[in-house]
Amino acid sequence: MQRNALSRRSVLSLAGACAIAGTGATAVGGAQADGTSRESFTIREGTAEETTVYVTSADADGPTAVVVGGVHGNEVGGYTAASAIADWEIGAGTLVTIPEANAVAIERGTRTDDDGIDLNRQFPEGREPETDLARALWSVIVEYDPDIVIDLHESTGIYANDPVDGVGQAIFHSDGEAAAAAADAAEYVTRNYVDDRSLAFQTGPFSSSNTDPRGLLVHKAARDLGTDAFLAETLSTDVPLETRVQWHSAIVERLLTDALRLEATDGDAESDDPDEDTDENETDDGDETNEEAETDDADESGDEDEAAEAPVASIETCPGNGAAMALESGQQVELDASGSYVQGGEIIRYEWDVGQTAQFDETGETITVTVGANARDTVVLRVTSDDGETDTESIALSTD
Repeated sequence: MQRNALSRRSVLSLAGACAIAGTGATAVGGAQADGTSRESFTIREGTAEETTVYVTSADADGPTAVVVGGVHGNEVGGYTAASAIADWEIGAGTLVTIPEANAVAIERGTRTDDDGIDLNRQFPEGREPETDLARALWSVIVEYDPDIVIDLHESTGIYANDPVDGVGQAIFHSDGEAAAAAADAAEYVTRNYVDDRSLAFQTGPFSSSNTDPRGLLVHKAARDLGTDAFLAETLSTDVPLETRVQWHSAIVERLLTDALRLEATDGDAESDDPDEDTDENETDDGDETNEEAETDDADESGDEDEAAEAPVASIETCPGNGAAMALESGQQVELDASGSYVQGGEIIRYEWDVGQTAQFDETGETITVTVGANARDTVVLRVTSDDGETDTESIALSTD
């Protein structure tokens, strides 16, 4: 998941923090004995939307990550986890945390603010955010120029490749290396912290720019700044708050551990090796029950030297080189995933998201796609290996 540009780090001084558009003049900070510094400042100071931004900077150079919670005020697990994450110790880089992004909605306990505005629809791509609060939040993100952005949310329904039914128990991600990082985090959290196979975490790509929902913070971060961005969703119904907070914390920990050299956080498993069967001493909620076939059940024998590597998704077109040539609207193109592979294992499932809708609603090693009237159609392939590892690949079919 880490990019070659991980050293792209912007560290604000105390004075610089106050210069961010829309922030207040109040800022506090201090250095610790290990060289780590902590500071905080407010945005929208003096208004009902006032909230605090927390910044932890390590002495060692590294990437910058932003973690956001409370964009929707009724999604308690997200902002509760983010509040704890603000206190995490890091060994490299910078961790910026905005636990209660939407203070008014949190106070109300509702998704929207007093005016019925959904904050997570106020971040259009390529344009200025549409409300004062959205602009203040975006100013923080632009100033820190993060390598990674993680937004924590909750849903009343479980994601099953159809956002209409709910998006809980899912990690949505931007393009590129973020797909593999999301799949790794989903597998890790499911294996170590989920004991009900029906609550296994799934992954999905962000919806395209011209597809609803639009105006999401993470979409703008990914497409305007080139950031690896993630939207984590836990199920909020019939799941204790403590469990939801643990899931969120584990997702963030998995995504950031290598990048920021995180210290061990409370409740984290000591090992993430899927080859260690029945590792009940290293988790705390029954992952030894083989909660789903897509986690570690294929590795129960403990044969580490025979463990399969992660799969590699591959798409070929017929006619050949279809991704590079201008196609005609209505032309049919066959997409072939037979070149996908996994060293030491086999691919057991091929799933396709035609139009990058976040719905993998077609299956099979090959599919036929009719190029639409849009100038550019994106198709995403997700392959799953026999030990539950996943990989994604995308292709754009252009009529330009």
